[in-house]
Amino acid sequence: MIPQAHQQLVPALFGLAHPVVEGDELLGAIRQDADDDQHAGTLVVVTAQVKDMLHKRIKAVVFSAVVAVSMSAMPAGAGILTFFGEDLNNSATTPLASFPNSTSAQADFLSNLTGVGTEDFESFTGGTGEPLNLIFPGAGTATLSGGNGEIESVTPGSTNGFGRYATSGSQFWDVSAGGSNNFVVDFGDPVAAFGFFGIDIGDFGGQLQLQLNDAANTLVTVPHTIGSSGSTDGSVLFSGLIGTTPADTFTQVQFLMSTGQGDVFAFDDFTVGSLEQVTPGPSPVPEPGTLALFAIGLLGAGLALRRRLT
Repeated sequence: MIPQAHQQLVPALFGLAHPVVEGDELLGAIRQDADDDQHAGTLVVVTAQVKDMLHKRIKAVVFSAVVAVSMSAMPAGAGILTFFGEDLNNSATTPLASFPNSTSAQADFLSNLTGVGTEDFESFTGGTGEPLNLIFPGAGTATLSGGNGEIESVTPGSTNGFGRYATSGSQFWDVSAGGSNNFVVDFGDPVAAFGFFGIDIGDFGGQLQLQLNDAANTLVTVPHTIGSSGSTDGSVLFSGLIGTTPADTFTQVQFLMSTGQGDVFAFDDFTVGSLEQVTPGPSPVPEPGTLALFAIGLLGAGLALRRRLT
């Protein structure tokens, strides 16, 4: 049994901030009683108990440090943020005059980025087909291919007769998602942000899915309303995603449909951003070498204390 006078020091032992100092205080206090016959018989037992507790505490601290080093070297987990807004229509010939839900989702998406560019296709000649090469400030190049994509021009206030129109200006990328020749966007450098407006998609029963080639091969399901026989003709959506860690970056996005069938839609006003353009930027991760040195230091301190106790 530990003497009553020293029991108050034991709880501190299990929450050590400075094990060497607190251990010395505890042993020193016990040894002061060595000349007291009442406690002389308990000195060896108490000292053994204290040493055992200190050794266990040292092992726990060093183990925690080693775990921290191991965790710092592991790949970051998925941290992809998604943004979505939808405005429904039911007309193949009359476009929506405004799409507040979609534009609000775009604003939220852009508020997490800085210095990015948005492509509206207004500078291209109508009828220009795939592959289409684009440049985005700070993010590099993007190539649109597949899906029989081409630039289409429609007079503002009207559609192409099939529910497709631009969300700004008069031009958009007319392309098919899904099917045997699905729409694909390839990037010259890894990117972390991708957002776009989609017009007249999912009006015949399909759900749009975005396949990324990030570390986790993430498949993003765009939660738009699924139409039937054109019931959602001319509807507008905005879909955006932002990766927050290096493991979330990707160099390709494939446009798939849950039905496996192609669905032609208007793709417009799309934005691309690098990880460095995500705000706030990713938190710096300590170098594994720095944490390893910290763990070694703790181990050395623990061994020194153990020698002093023995």
